[in-house]
Amino acid sequence: MRTLGDQADAILVVGSYNSSNSRRLAELGKARNVPSYLIDGPDDIDLAWFHGGETVLITAGASAPESVVQECVEMLRWRFGGSVELQSVREEQIRFTLPTPLDDMLSGEFGVR
Repeated sequence: MRTLGDQADAILVVGSYNSSNSRRLAELGKARNVPSYLIDGPDDIDLAWFHGGETVLITAGASAPESVVQECVEMLRWRFGGSVELQSVREEQIRFTLPTPLDDMLSGEFGVR
């Protein structure tokens, strides 16, 4: 958010108001003095927020479905004829390890570690 938020004229955060992750993303945008809106989906987008020509950052909370994010992107493209530029700040690779007793049991049973 820090890197891409500085390039945006507005930020849309797709996610539930119940999600602390989604609310935090919107707060980060507002803290950078960028108009930021927490939305559940394309029906929550108020077209009065935009005049055309803005750079809009669309991000999402962890539990927001990718399909809803894409619906928001397509709605703005349809309405304003904009282009989409996908940007990635970093690629995450998360590995969850098994608890030691379970790992020991499985490695003994299957002979792998």
